[in-house]
Amino acid sequence: PEQFWYAFIPGMPKQFFHFSVIKIKDEKSSDLINKHSLLCQLLALKANEEGTDPAELVSKIYQTAAQLKEHLTADQLLLITQWVDFYTKVPKQTLEQIKKEVSMEMVETTISEHIFNQGKAEGKAEGKAEGRVQGMLEGELKGQRSILENLYRLGVLSAEQMNLMTAPLQQQLAVL
Repeated sequence: PEQFWYAFIPGMPKQFFHFSVIKIKDEKSSDLINKHSLLCQLLALKANEEGTDPAELVSKIYQTAAQLKEHLTADQLLLITQWVDFYTKVPKQTLEQIKKEVSMEMVETTISEHIFNQGKAEGKAEGKAEGRVQGMLEGELKGQRSILENLYRLGVLSAEQMNLMTAPLQQQLAVL
């Protein structure tokens, strides 16, 4: 059906809504491809294939996905890859070649790989943040040591005072 009904409260009459329904089995792949939607292109893999080159269809899917790559989440890219892998009738070598041509060969193909790469990316981000904080601390300690050395050169601090004040800074720098 293309018309569905539901009501929010018992006292109200039924509310009908009309939805565009695509019946995949009845739809021709070429018609779905021409709708220029990534979802329709993916559905075309499941539709009636008469007159459609499967390799060309997979190529169009990956070209579209590559264009949208920065707007798609890793989860969505994973689902696209899994859908294509499940429904395509293209040889594995051809599929890998198509992925390479449109720079989609590095997209995860399993959920485990996705979770691993996601953890790796989060670890890198945490490492960068920690590195920045560590770098700032190191810079601050070196700056303080430099100020004390300049005060010594100007004669404001004695050698003993400078050594007493720079020793803890040197220790903290060694720990970093």
